[in-house]
Amino acid sequence: MEGGKPTLPLVYQAVQALYHDPDPAGKERASVWLGELQRSMYAWEISDQLLQLKQDVESCYFAAQTMKMKIQTSFYELPPETHTALRDSLLSHIQNLKDLSPIIVTQLALAIADLALQMASWKGCVQTLIEKYGNDVSSMPFLIEILTVLPEEVHSRSLRIGANRRTEIIEDLAYYSTTVVTLLVTCAEKSGHDEKMLIKVFRCLGSWFNLGVLDNNFMANNQLLMILFQVLQRDETSTNLHEAASDCVCSALYAIENVAVHMPLAMQLFQGVLSLETAYHMAVAREDLDKVLNYCRIFTELCETFLEMTVRTPGLGMGDLRILELLLICAGHPQYEVVEISFNFWYRLGEHLYKMNDPALHRVFKPYIQRLLHSLARHCQLDPDHEGVPEDTDDFGEFRMRVSDLVKDVIFLVGSMECAGADSVASRDGPPCCSLHQHRAGWRDERSDRPEPLHVR
Repeated sequence: MEGGKPTLPLVYQAVQALYHDPDPAGKERASVWLGELQRSMYAWEISDQLLQLKQDVESCYFAAQTMKMKIQTSFYELPPETHTALRDSLLSHIQNLKDLSPIIVTQLALAIADLALQMASWKGCVQTLIEKYGNDVSSMPFLIEILTVLPEEVHSRSLRIGANRRTEIIEDLAYYSTTVVTLLVTCAEKSGHDEKMLIKVFRCLGSWFNLGVLDNNFMANNQLLMILFQVLQRDETSTNLHEAASDCVCSALYAIENVAVHMPLAMQLFQGVLSLETAYHMAVAREDLDKVLNYCRIFTELCETFLEMTVRTPGLGMGDLRILELLLICAGHPQYEVVEISFNFWYRLGEHLYKMNDPALHRVFKPYIQRLLHSLARHCQLDPDHEGVPEDTDDFGEFRMRVSDLVKDVIFLVGSMECAGADSVASRDGPPCCSLHQHRAGWRDERSDRPEPLHVR
């Protein structure tokens, strides 16, 4: 940076200009200057000083963000003997600034996580953090934030971590994962009516599920699973908490996709999700679309996870076809956004059945596909007062096009004539979905130009 190390008043002035200067040109100049500062060696010391002084939210946020960025991209600038001092300084900052702003806490948590992943000399960082802050109620929110972003950063492309180091990290996190979950159970049980804390707990648990390091048997009998499904079953659960719990269950289902390896946990999740049907109907009755969409995401993830078992042993054990009933219930919801969530599963089911080419198996699934197509036909109807054909670029037009693509993938199970006949009856007020597909795609060969499926995950 030209002119040497800038003074702190000059840095404060630039930060204030960035956030408060009414002149766009002034904001741009401040942004460029601060960007140069962030790329310089001076950024380490200046950021540390800004966080220590704690003058205002803007300067602390800039400093926390700068520290995170420097650790992610320029960690090599620091000699190894300074790493411990940097760690202690960051832990001191996050404790002192924990009540200033959640955004600042997140930036510092990311900085600490990224430091831990690159600092090979920091052994057992999870255990260290839990021992240091686990018994302090006021420190619990930022501790859980660090434990949430730590597994998320393992595969970050911003970090220069070699394959061997990454493997070492994952093994280390797996070793301490039960310690983390035990801490989360304690937090959940003590949270009472503290919804924000419970949301943090579910986010953290989902993060560890996503990394794939949680012990299968330990989690199958864990209190947190029961708490998760209790939250999802309760009618009075808030939208934010419901979303966090739904995300966590989806992460858990995704983590056990190799069901045979995770059988105890898979059975618990399977039964837990089946228990949510009544809660779904309650959300529909209350016209709570956010919760309806969450339940449909969970049901779809359940079907995605157990797809292989459903196809191999339909109606037996965890090939239980009730999971398809859950998706068909969702398909009956008047809002087409709900059924659209499940499209990727139906694509995959069609693909599996097509490849297996087993007429007896096709007959098992044919009634489910027929019911799906009837529901899709109703969703594709135009309002009686609608004039013309929907534009391909509007949401409803795009939905109808995606329906046409889905029909192409499952039509072999029911036959085109039967499909068209059924849809014509169901779609008196608008073009049937199969007719729409026939018009747009010309009944192309079964697997030519297959569209990219919707990845619900």
